[in-house]
Amino acid sequence: MKLTTTFCLSLFLLATTLAMAEAPFRPEVGKFPPPDKLVAYDGQLVFVDHANRRGSIRFTGGEMFHSTAPRPFALLPYGMVRYHGAPADLRDVALGTMLHGRFYLPPDPEFSAVPVVSRGGETNPAENHAILLEDEPSFCLREGKVWKLQEVDLRDNRAMVVANREAKDTGGAKEDAQQLTVDPATRIWRGRERLGLQDLIAEGVWPASGKKSLDGQAVYLGIAWKPAGTWERRVGNRRHISDIWLDEAAMQRATEHQTVAHRELIRSRWMPAYVDAIEYGKFGEATVTATLFGGMDSALYADFKQGVQAQIGASDRQLKHADGWVSHAHMAIRGPLVEVSKQDGDVPLGSSGIQIRLKVDLVLEGFRPGRVVRIRPMSWPDDSVPREEYTGGNREERFPSPDIFPKY
Repeated sequence: MKLTTTFCLSLFLLATTLAMAEAPFRPEVGKFPPPDKLVAYDGQLVFVDHANRRGSIRFTGGEMFHSTAPRPFALLPYGMVRYHGAPADLRDVALGTMLHGRFYLPPDPEFSAVPVVSRGGETNPAENHAILLEDEPSFCLREGKVWKLQEVDLRDNRAMVVANREAKDTGGAKEDAQQLTVDPATRIWRGRERLGLQDLIAEGVWPASGKKSLDGQAVYLGIAWKPAGTWERRVGNRRHISDIWLDEAAMQRATEHQTVAHRELIRSRWMPAYVDAIEYGKFGEATVTATLFGGMDSALYADFKQGVQAQIGASDRQLKHADGWVSHAHMAIRGPLVEVSKQDGDVPLGSSGIQIRLKVDLVLEGFRPGRVVRIRPMSWPDDSVPREEYTGGNREERFPSPDIFPKY
C-alpha cells in the first residue's frame, strides 16, 4: 500500500512538473516581464480605442489577408508605441498601417480590456497584450535596416515596386525581394520637400510608363495594406507603400516631428510609473518609490531631478487618471523628489530604468506597490485632460468591458 501511494505521488509530481514546464508564460501584475518570453506577431492596425489603449489588428499568416478577421489587442500599462522612429500614442498611428508587435498573455485575465483567447492561433493569438508596437520605419531604424528599391513598373498612374529589406551596413543579411504597390496617394519625402508620384515622373526619376531599374536605392518605407485582388483574382498578400523617405534628412524630420508631438502629449498627461515601495512616516507622511515607464523622449526624463517639486496621482492599467472632475491635478499629491537614480545593467523592456523617490504628506489608495501612477514635475502643464481620459469611480471605466469587440 505504501509503495502504491509513493508511486501515485511520484506520478502526480511528474505530471505537475510537466504541466508547469508546458504552461505559457503570463506576466505578473506590477512587474516588467522578461523579454525572452515575448511572442512576435505582425499585422495591420484596423481599429483604435486610444483612451483605453486597445484596438484591433489583422494579423498576418492567413492565406488571404482580406478575409482574415481583425483581432482585439490591448497595450500593457508599460506597453510602448513607436511611429516614424519616435515614441507615439495609439492615436498617432494611421489606420491601415502595418505594425511589428511584441506580445504577452494578459497579466490578469479577469480584468482584461479585450476578450481573452483560450486557444490561440497564428491569426488569433492568445498573446494579445502588447509591450511594443512599431511601424516599418521604426522597426528598420531600431534594427539598422533599410529598403533597397530594385525596379519600378508604372502603369496607369500606379506603380509596382520590387524591393528588399537588408542591413544598412554593407555585408549584412539581405531578405527576399517583395512586390509593393504605389499609387497617387503615396507620400514621398525628400529633405524638407513632400512630393507625389507625378513629381518623380516629371523629374525623370521614375518613368511615365513601363519599367526602370532603381539600382538598389536605399530608402525608408511606410508599409500599409489596401484591398488588392479577390478570391478568383488572387495577387497574394501584397503590401502597399504609404510613404517613401528618400534620404536620411527626410526620415529625421519625420522622427523629430513625432518626438515633439509625443513629448507634448506626455507633459499634459504626465509620466506613467509603477509604485515599487512606500515608506510610511509620521502624521500621514510617506515616501513613494516608483519606476518610470520606458519608451519616452529623453527630454522628459531629464525633467526629473532631485530637489524639484512634483505631483503624483493614482492611475489605472489603461493609464487613465483616477479622478478628474475638477482636474486630474486636484486629486494628486505634491512633494519634493528626494532621489532620482538610474538602474545599472540591462533594463527590462517597458522600463526606463529610472527610479524616483517622492515625499508626500498624504497617501492615496492608488499608491500601493504594484499600482500604476502618473507623475509630473511642477514645470509641466496643469491643464485638465478630456473626460474619456479619467475615471469617475465607475467600475466599467476602471476595467473597460471587452464586449465592444465583434466576435468573428
